[in-house]
Amino acid sequence: MVMLSDEVVLIEEGKSSGEPSVVTVNCPDKAGLGCDLLRNVLEFGLYVTRGDFSTDGKWCYIVLWVVSRPLSLKIDWESLKNRLLSCCPSFLPAFYLNQLPDHTKSPPLYVLKVFSLDRKELVHDVTKVLCELELTIQGLKVMTTPDGKVLDLFFITDHLDMLHTHIRREETCEHLSGVLGECCISCELQLAGPEFKCHQGFSSISDEVADELFSSGLSTNEDSSQAISKDVLDVKKAVINVDNLTSPAHTLLQIQCLDQKALIYDILKISKDCNIRIAYGRISTSVKGYRSLDLFIQKDDGKKILDTENQVALCSRLKEQMLHPLRVIITNRGPDTELLVANPVELSGKGRPRVFYDVTFALKTLGICIFSAEVGRHSTSDREWEVYKFRLDETRGIPLTSNRTMQDIVDK
Repeated sequence: MVMLSDEVVLIEEGKSSGEPSVVTVNCPDKAGLGCDLLRNVLEFGLYVTRGDFSTDGKWCYIVLWVVSRPLSLKIDWESLKNRLLSCCPSFLPAFYLNQLPDHTKSPPLYVLKVFSLDRKELVHDVTKVLCELELTIQGLKVMTTPDGKVLDLFFITDHLDMLHTHIRREETCEHLSGVLGECCISCELQLAGPEFKCHQGFSSISDEVADELFSSGLSTNEDSSQAISKDVLDVKKAVINVDNLTSPAHTLLQIQCLDQKALIYDILKISKDCNIRIAYGRISTSVKGYRSLDLFIQKDDGKKILDTENQVALCSRLKEQMLHPLRVIITNRGPDTELLVANPVELSGKGRPRVFYDVTFALKTLGICIFSAEVGRHSTSDREWEVYKFRLDETRGIPLTSNRTMQDIVDK
């Protein structure tokens, strides 16, 4: 069966600023489809206000009400539509599928060289532009010259796979020059050659740091470098009820928890990795900062989840993800303060969307500058992790080693 793209993904834009846009997906079902769709929604800076999921195992119907965060963010709806279409099972015409980027092979690495006058928040401002252009940061090197200028090397890949074209490279540099204004001296973008490999490598993690960062049971001890404060811990408590009486064919999972960025994606990611099928789901609007979700679920064999151990394991993973969507550690390496942020990747190998953007935004909010950054992978016995390492700038007058500052960074 062949369907037109307008029948598969329909986007109805909100009539005014702040009014949700409605994204509707109507296509054959596949395992993990909801998770894949939510990943792309997040990558475009959109927040899901509410949603409905329905499937009979063969065909699915998904409706998401979304708003941009921040509201001033401009969304390329046509590009989002193409990304969502690429998630749907491949029943589309061959001529259309040929227009979509091939993600089966690793995309080429490019180096963006931004030479500018030094100023605060430079890294996040560049990161914001790159996200808007659908470019992903794989690493970063910041070098300060003796006369107070800064050379930033951003190692990036292109989701659209178009950086080999002069137009795409020129568009990127023009956007950056416009945002950075008079402080921008020059902007160059080229394919990363072997001479840049020494800047782009991922350094190892000590056994002591790895034991704490990737521990299966996170400590609430205040001495732990990734323990969130008691105030944050109190509000992040989640209530999950497992009900096998309401439906004759499905287990009802009722979740009430604090609303937070990527919450819906996190829940769907766990269901995807655990081979749990959501036959019907309703995501309610946030009320006083809290979310309610009703999910009618089955195992991949179409049966209820009746085993108590399986129920406890599922609820435990969900609560862990809600409390610690990211693992955060701050360490001292000689004279440097290092921030490590880790998240478990999907079984498909994909990491969490927009982590680099979120971390740089949090540091910008706290007035903390970045000296360098890198992205890599780390494997433990039960899963693979994506790890972001930031060396923080100690020269800005903020006492990074104080307990108060470290707690603020972890909480943010």
